[in-house]
Amino acid sequence: MLVLILFGKNMFNHSKTELSQLCQQALDLAKQGGATAAEADFSEAIGQSVNVRLQEIEQIEYQQDKSLDITVYVGQRKGRASTADFSPQALSETIRAALDIARYTAEDDCAGLANADLMATEFGDLDSYHEWNVSSEEAFEIARRCEAEALNADKRIENSEGAGLQTNHYQYVYGNSHGFLHHEQGSRHSLSCSVVAADDQGMQRDYWHDTARNHLDLETPETIGQTAAVRTLRRLDARNMSTGNYPVLFDATIAGGSVGHLVGGLSGGALYRETSFLLDSLGKKILPEFIHLREEPHIPRSFGSTYFDADGVATQPRFVIENGVIQGYFLGSYSARKLGMQTTANAGGAHNLYLSHTHATQAELLKTMGSGLLVTELMGQGVNMLTGDYSRGAAGFWVENGVVAYPVQEITIAGRLQDMYNNIVGVADDSLRRSAHKVGSVLISEMTVASA
Repeated sequence: MLVLILFGKNMFNHSKTELSQLCQQALDLAKQGGATAAEADFSEAIGQSVNVRLQEIEQIEYQQDKSLDITVYVGQRKGRASTADFSPQALSETIRAALDIARYTAEDDCAGLANADLMATEFGDLDSYHEWNVSSEEAFEIARRCEAEALNADKRIENSEGAGLQTNHYQYVYGNSHGFLHHEQGSRHSLSCSVVAADDQGMQRDYWHDTARNHLDLETPETIGQTAAVRTLRRLDARNMSTGNYPVLFDATIAGGSVGHLVGGLSGGALYRETSFLLDSLGKKILPEFIHLREEPHIPRSFGSTYFDADGVATQPRFVIENGVIQGYFLGSYSARKLGMQTTANAGGAHNLYLSHTHATQAELLKTMGSGLLVTELMGQGVNMLTGDYSRGAAGFWVENGVVAYPVQEITIAGRLQDMYNNIVGVADDSLRRSAHKVGSVLISEMTVASA
């Protein structure tokens, strides 16, 4: 029997006005308690998850969460506390706890709010919130159709890890004692499918999924199921390959990871702790001159879009890397002070990174590569962010004369991030629509490939 979950007209339990008032109340209480400065974040989320396996309901979950995070400063001493209870008593107790922590914390000359003159003052419509009032019954049918399409694609698909539909709606208010207080809300909906195929050589699995702000932007259940089936079937009859040095092409589904390592190395926390392989790299060339990396924080419907960071600082489009040269780091106000620099409005992370491209399609990159390895899956966490040493388990396809020849598995790819970035040959314009960071397939001239 299905449990129907229907969202009412008012999606959230708290209105924008209520959350804003709670935030202002928390800031006032902190000041009354002796805080010289404070910042507060009130958030609420609601959603559901419906999972299907072999055409039967496996799980239905309804999620409803809320939280208050309050940070207070007593001079240069910082205290932080949180609660999921928005009652007046809980509010007072949480703020008192934060103040107590601050009073017993050592002074930190970098602690404090971001400068008041950096606060965001202009806010546009980022088209980030799209309600989806889908019932559990409707969600089950969508997930069932998705899985059915994959199961019926080929007789070699003999099992399934399931299909799932998730909806998430959230809102939050951030405010601080500079007088900054702003409300935002967003949505995130996704559909996924994972199946297993088998032949005389063994079994293989793969999956596909899509995520969007607006459910109308999602790929159809049938398309996701078909793609999951095709991706799984193409992995059958996988072989090992000889150890050696080969060109390596990272598929767009995983290429974002290489940019993620770059962001990690350029992030303020790693830099001031001196745990990054990119220490003192500002103004230095680390990529080929034809590569640029831009941050675009105001793209409508993108998951990384915002007009202010976690400190309330206004975000701006910028070049992070231009002509292969590092133009800026990823800094919040605290890490910026530790480094003697100014915040780049990246408290909370990067916002919509765009890597420039040199080729229109992955097929063009394959022709450029000639023979080599197309990597479609990475495993393990073998990346040393201090030294840049890189070693990951992988699977993918051997390519001959620019054409995929056969699947390969149980291999390891290795190198140094510094060399990998410097040896980029090209980037395809095939970034995933669902990703906030637009990074296409990336071709590297040479890496060490070893058979497991």
